[in-house]
Amino acid sequence: MLYELSQSYKRIAIVGMAKNAGKTTTLNYFLEEAMDEEMVVGVTSTGRDGERTDLVTGTDKPSIWLEEDTLVSVPVQLYDLADAGLEILRKTEYGTSLGPILLCRVANSGFVQVAGPVINSQHESLCREMIGAGAEVVLIDGAIDRKSIAAPETSDAIILSTGAVISRQMNTVIEETAHTVGLYRLPRLEEGPVREGLEKFRDDDKILLAEGGEIRHLDLRTGLGAGKILAATIGKDVSHVFLPGAFTPGSIDGIDPRTMRELTFVLKDPTKIFFPPSLWRKMCKWGLNVKVLENINVAAVTVNPTSPQGYRFDQQQLVEGVQRALPDIPVIDVMA
Repeated sequence: MLYELSQSYKRIAIVGMAKNAGKTTTLNYFLEEAMDEEMVVGVTSTGRDGERTDLVTGTDKPSIWLEEDTLVSVPVQLYDLADAGLEILRKTEYGTSLGPILLCRVANSGFVQVAGPVINSQHESLCREMIGAGAEVVLIDGAIDRKSIAAPETSDAIILSTGAVISRQMNTVIEETAHTVGLYRLPRLEEGPVREGLEKFRDDDKILLAEGGEIRHLDLRTGLGAGKILAATIGKDVSHVFLPGAFTPGSIDGIDPRTMRELTFVLKDPTKIFFPPSLWRKMCKWGLNVKVLENINVAAVTVNPTSPQGYRFDQQQLVEGVQRALPDIPVIDVMA
């Protein structure tokens, strides 16, 4: 599968729906595929991964084994901890709490602790450098802030890791996973004057209103709890409301459903949405219409039927349940 994905995407982020959803196991699964396909890959992270013990919970974690010729980003302070032989290609200017990032090539296979820059522009430059050095695809371990790493500026597509850690109820796991994927695939705002106007001012970090062909600023920097203010402000000529930050139930609380049906709420990307699945479905039935400036390509979903709390699901039932909910996306049990 990795080879097929690499024909469409050059930067693929692995995103966990929660801690212990199987994200590192998913990374190792695709690294094994790369070895079997004799592909040269780059590996980086939005934080730190590959340590044998979770630094927060103290629980055991899967280590990351890298084959020869793999390109990898390693901070100075983690370089000597690698079991693998690492050839330093360049000491970069990208700083971390563990020192500057080293761009390395694996000379002798072994375990490596991986870390990378957290600033998006530096992260993007590092991925480009890996591709320029021969990587056919860069796998990005989303080690910080879980689902927000799915943001489209981080990668070209994501692999979403889900599993039993989400809930003791399999149906809840399936529902939450399908809800997340549904949000990530929300439609993009169509090209035209409204999109051009919102993109021109979106970095002002204020709520924007598209009204009669004009873009108007509100003196609000967040949609959190802004529903009543918006309800009092929105006139009949307002067609679009752009929210620069989080979109929550409080963002629309107080807006008459008849008014809401005439509006399109616009977000930078789907990671800004924080609605439980049942409420989201209810609001959409009432006429809530949400579009995004950039949506997220979900290339595959991986499932982990085992929870660190000691319970597990039947792996076949879990795979089949997620696949029924997401029939057009490959679903893989990486633990099988």
